[in-house]
Amino acid sequence: MLAEAAPLRFAVLGDSFSEGVGDRAAGAWRGWAALLADGLAGPGQRVEYVNLAVSGALSADVAAHQAPRAVALRPHLASVVVGVNDTLRHGFDIGLYARRLDRVLGALDAAGAVLLTACLPDPGRMLGLPAPLARPLARRRRSVNAVVHALSARRGAVHLHLADPAWTDDRRLWSADRLHPGERGHRAVAGAFHRLLAERGLARGPAPSPEASEPPPTRAETALWLATAGTGWVLRRSRDLLPQLLLLAGEELLHRGDGTGPGTLDARAETALAAALAATMGG
Repeated sequence: MLAEAAPLRFAVLGDSFSEGVGDRAAGAWRGWAALLADGLAGPGQRVEYVNLAVSGALSADVAAHQAPRAVALRPHLASVVVGVNDTLRHGFDIGLYARRLDRVLGALDAAGAVLLTACLPDPGRMLGLPAPLARPLARRRRSVNAVVHALSARRGAVHLHLADPAWTDDRRLWSADRLHPGERGHRAVAGAFHRLLAERGLARGPAPSPEASEPPPTRAETALWLATAGTGWVLRRSRDLLPQLLLLAGEELLHRGDGTGPGTLDARAETALAAALAATMGG
């Protein structure tokens, strides 16, 4: 048990979800992690909060750059939420992802940190993509979430199921791009983590308020975002993901046309997932 006056160190690793994209306050991204940090400390205690998350980060970036910095901080709590950007790359490899995440979680666990993790919503479903485009992304997301679930259980992580319909079906929680939470969504994530941590005696301050403190973006502001930052995101992903995604969609249609359906592709993904889990879990 920490001494009453000792600071509680909280390190945040990941991508734009943990950087706080979608929740702007005082001209900067705030996000669920900052909201959660405000409710961690008990009376007479302070929180040392360090957010290392970077928009666009892959599991390789977290493993190579963010994790060593986080381990050096000797955090008491460390959140690791990464994987969406991996699924949106043509070179997606569930085996590599599993090894990187296992290495990151293992290093933080060995440093004494209580881990916070979350599984991912389906980007194809969130974006409303047509089925031939959405299915390959959903297949990748299922594989990533299976790895996250297994490694979180192995390390005793505080885990949040963000792929559940209660999260994905409530559009009020999501920003204009449909991939990042808005302020209400970030507050909901912070509140859910706070409840889970409080059950373990690890959150001793007040729970974050679920009520938004900033007005929602106007239609004009949403349109401006989609025309500027949103368009930039699409163009960056189009250069990398779109050609491969079209090939995957073609493969989906080919299997449907020859009568085999998606079963062959599902089986291929399951085989790769089983190999990834066997390599990281030792079974």
